[in-house]
Amino acid sequence: MRGIEVTLPFLRSIVIFSFLIGLPRSLCKSQNPCASSAIPEEEGGNLCLLVELDKMENMQYAEELVREFLVFRGFTNTLQAFDSELSTDIGKGFQVDKIMDLIFSVYVPKFQAEKLVGLFSFFKQCLSSSSETVLLTTLSKLEVSILRYYVVSAIQSGRRDKVLEFFGMNGNDLLRRGQDWAAWFAIPYVKKPNSDPEFRIYFSKEWYEALRLSVRNFFSEIFNEMPLTKPRMPALLKINSEKTTVNRLKKDIKQLNLKLSELQALLEEKDGQLWQLRSNASSLVDASTEETKSSSSVVYEENRLISKDTRETCPPATFQIGEAEVNQDWIVAGPAGIQPEINISKSDPNLSSQSSLHAGDGGTADAIQLFQDGPYNENGRESHVEDFPEVKVDFQETFLGHTSPITRCRFSASGNNIASASEDGTVRIWTYDSSTPASRNATIYCGAKIMSLDWECKSDRLLLIGTADGGIKAWNVDAKRVVCDLNTSEAFPSVLDIKCSPVEPIFVSAAASKGHGSSHLDSLGFASLTVWNMKTWKAMTVLPLGKDPPAITSLSFNHNGKILAAAATDGMIHMFAKDMSAGLQITGWPAHDSAISSILFGPDETSIFSLGVDGKAKLVLWCQVLEWSLQNQGQILWSRNCSRFCDPESSKICRHEMALDANGRRLLVTSGLVRAPIYQVVRGHAIGLRTLPHSAAITTVDWHPTLPLFVTGSADNSVRVTSMS
Repeated sequence: MRGIEVTLPFLRSIVIFSFLIGLPRSLCKSQNPCASSAIPEEEGGNLCLLVELDKMENMQYAEELVREFLVFRGFTNTLQAFDSELSTDIGKGFQVDKIMDLIFSVYVPKFQAEKLVGLFSFFKQCLSSSSETVLLTTLSKLEVSILRYYVVSAIQSGRRDKVLEFFGMNGNDLLRRGQDWAAWFAIPYVKKPNSDPEFRIYFSKEWYEALRLSVRNFFSEIFNEMPLTKPRMPALLKINSEKTTVNRLKKDIKQLNLKLSELQALLEEKDGQLWQLRSNASSLVDASTEETKSSSSVVYEENRLISKDTRETCPPATFQIGEAEVNQDWIVAGPAGIQPEINISKSDPNLSSQSSLHAGDGGTADAIQLFQDGPYNENGRESHVEDFPEVKVDFQETFLGHTSPITRCRFSASGNNIASASEDGTVRIWTYDSSTPASRNATIYCGAKIMSLDWECKSDRLLLIGTADGGIKAWNVDAKRVVCDLNTSEAFPSVLDIKCSPVEPIFVSAAASKGHGSSHLDSLGFASLTVWNMKTWKAMTVLPLGKDPPAITSLSFNHNGKILAAAATDGMIHMFAKDMSAGLQITGWPAHDSAISSILFGPDETSIFSLGVDGKAKLVLWCQVLEWSLQNQGQILWSRNCSRFCDPESSKICRHEMALDANGRRLLVTSGLVRAPIYQVVRGHAIGLRTLPHSAAITTVDWHPTLPLFVTGSADNSVRVTSMS
């Protein structure tokens, strides 16, 4: 309302005008809301009384709000004028004469052009929300006529300087509107404009009276003829009723949330029962298989004795499998003359546990399985459904800016900003804390599905984005623009992961070629690991992985950036040396039987966590998190079976991931359910928590770098930040 002189005589008119707009002409028949022929006289009288009582109650409440505001701002003179106006106000309604006097008796004769233009801008802003577009069109035509009357009035008063001032301030805007204003710019220089054919009509008394009548009729029709079916009230008068409505809606929301919680608890209970049934079914299948094998038990016993004699007479030999060495003592021999198929054991002397060892015989397999003392059955699955307590929350904020499932979300280096990406190719940068400036908030359109995100480790300035079409974008948060747009080779279009070095200005990208399958894992082909320089934005080297290496799904630097770990779809973990530019692989070992989806260095840098799928038989697959010792390679320090949350079948469709908190004692894992598990990394104990539920699967997770805060992204398009108490 820039340039409008707001006085109390005009206050109520303006407030009412802001909401009594957009009224269809067909409804503006009578000023009496109870005069409708469709309503019986007695019912109409009672309804009219109720409407008037409600109107008076809301009016009194609104007047008290105005008084409170004026006292708060210290507008004592205005308050006195307001009370004086109220004492003489009888109709308690809108008064057209107030607007008419303001236009024709104040703004025009006193040459207050800026306030006149501001008044009509305010009117048009109010009408812009109306569904009756004809009202806005009519108002625009009236505005043109009133502005021309202003020019004519200034000419008649001998104030051509005011005309020049008017065109100097509003000339460009008038020309953009069109409406034949070009000729009017010459009127200050016309000697007798009242005789000129172009302007003569605007100097006539008949045109002036017609203009006043049109303005009066327009405002009278809008404000004074309110139908019963759709009454229009100013916002100030609706506060009381809207407050009641909001309270009612809050109660409804609370009841619906309680019902939702009950349904989610029931869903989790049914899911647990279904999981138990599947586990029992797998056990029955295994029992049936064992019965089939019993017929050849004599042959197996003979093979066992032969194997024993061989071990007693021959020193242990070492076999090479890919890039890992396996001691022969770990092999279970098969029938004579058949080359055994070797599967690496995962043993933990501290926990007295060992994974299964398989020996192939061309068509059958024998297995010896020793499992960790804990809630696991013979299939490696948990024999009971985990019932973790719900995490205790200080606060939780939900971000609803995305329109498709979330693929990745990451805290910045300081934790003040969050980057979240979705399948529709958009990345949004936002903050969960209202005290943090929102100047860095942005939406980045990448044009392809986002596969990976990572922030520069030393600041919140740069965000790296990897896409499914081979693109790598570097977004400058301060400049709010893409500062570099890289592309991998056409042979490796999917940028599955990106990791910035915590020390050097470099980052590593893990890209994959296209596979031939339809599932997520089968659609990934071979891997390419590239080291990039963040100063020149050029590739430095390609790290060696051997011939036709399986796709790399996850990357992790240690704290000083001297070691890079890479996890592959064949279950291998690759470790690269100090100088990334040299591209030296120092070690590697098979960590899981199938794909690894996420890898992380432990907090003390003496261990590394891997999330992957184990189990050779198609009917016996399970997801688990393993903590591997880096001092004694191959030793498992801690493990958790998380198949209930990370179903192995869902791993074929989406890529699960995990995140460690700042202390390295809480491990948050994505979930195919509406809740995600938070495992306590305490050796020898199986304890954990559950997050508050989303309404769909949890697809991405991350921890704040210093605080007990975590973020979860979901297939329900939402991102949530949760603070643990």
